[in-house]
Amino acid sequence: MARRHKTIPIKKAALAAGMVFALPLLGKGFVMSIPYVSAMAEQAAFVSAGITLPEGTMSFFTQAKQDNDASQPTEQTEVQTGGQQENTSQPETSPSPDSVSTPQDVGITQEEIDTYSNHDGTIVRKQYTAGSTTQYLNIGGSAYIYNTTNVDNNTVLQAANSLPDFKIAADGSPQVLIMHTHTTESYDLAPRDFYDNRVPSRNRDTSRNMVRVGDEIAKQLEAAGIGVIHSSAEHDYPSYNGAYDRSRETVQTILKENPSIKIVLDIHRDAISTKDGTRYAPIANINGKNAAQVMIVSGCDDGTMNYPNYLKNLSFSSLLQKQMESDYPGLTRPVAFKYKFYNQDLTTGSILIEMGGHANSLNEAVYSGELVGKSLAKALLSIQE
Repeated sequence: MARRHKTIPIKKAALAAGMVFALPLLGKGFVMSIPYVSAMAEQAAFVSAGITLPEGTMSFFTQAKQDNDASQPTEQTEVQTGGQQENTSQPETSPSPDSVSTPQDVGITQEEIDTYSNHDGTIVRKQYTAGSTTQYLNIGGSAYIYNTTNVDNNTVLQAANSLPDFKIAADGSPQVLIMHTHTTESYDLAPRDFYDNRVPSRNRDTSRNMVRVGDEIAKQLEAAGIGVIHSSAEHDYPSYNGAYDRSRETVQTILKENPSIKIVLDIHRDAISTKDGTRYAPIANINGKNAAQVMIVSGCDDGTMNYPNYLKNLSFSSLLQKQMESDYPGLTRPVAFKYKFYNQDLTTGSILIEMGGHANSLNEAVYSGELVGKSLAKALLSIQE
């Protein structure tokens, strides 16, 4: 039997625990307190450099969230050290027509959506595609790699057209580890053309953050008979800085306990915005429903990272990219092949996947989790022992 949702025990700081449990436990007030805890966590991530802020009033938490949102740079993908961001912009096409999506079971009520309905900024829904420069390499059909490195394109294409150096066993043993370096990343409440600053883009509720999206991927792998472990360990709370160091320890521990694992998926979400405050939600219309577009990030060693097998990871990234675009054309943004580490030296099947952005709705991201899981299962079964 496949094993999933195995979580490495988390040592939570006493201060963080006290802060959470000290919040009012009175009916709806308790429910409403969850987003503000998350807002504070996000403020700690971007402003306090790892220092947990003291408990305060709800208005203080709201202001912390607004201050954080105002400081976000244009189209960001969080990098390994210091909680900083980098520009990862890619060309975009006209947005797919908005369709009425069948809501996933994500536990968000219409009452909650109506409560958080301040028009604090604009959300634009866009579908991102490959550009026309030589950095964009077609690897089959509508699948592309965006090569921002000095590795020549022929070498990249050779790796992209090579199979991974591992095969999958169908013996019930764990083959895939799903984890989250930035576990508390989360989404908007519903598909809409505006955002409310009071809705946190970080949340400790695992039914609303990256764990919920990882659950959907794990579910599809299990259905295909592929052994999977999903770790819900928090690595970015209460301190955002050092998240990759902590997630590395988690992965190393799980790999040591489960040497059969070939693949490590670090599931994130992006955050795309412009200086005027406009947020962008990358979307693709798949089978009549809007899915959050996904982007694989495959790291490359610039000679300083002790990461010599990066092209083997790129082979696996390319296999999955081609499968997703074959199954669901338009679901992906081009694979971002760049000088980054992301702990991808731990296996030759380690990749980071951005599941939409903070302006996407949770149900769009969960739907993408379902699609990614189905395509991943197909790709893995094609390299079965």
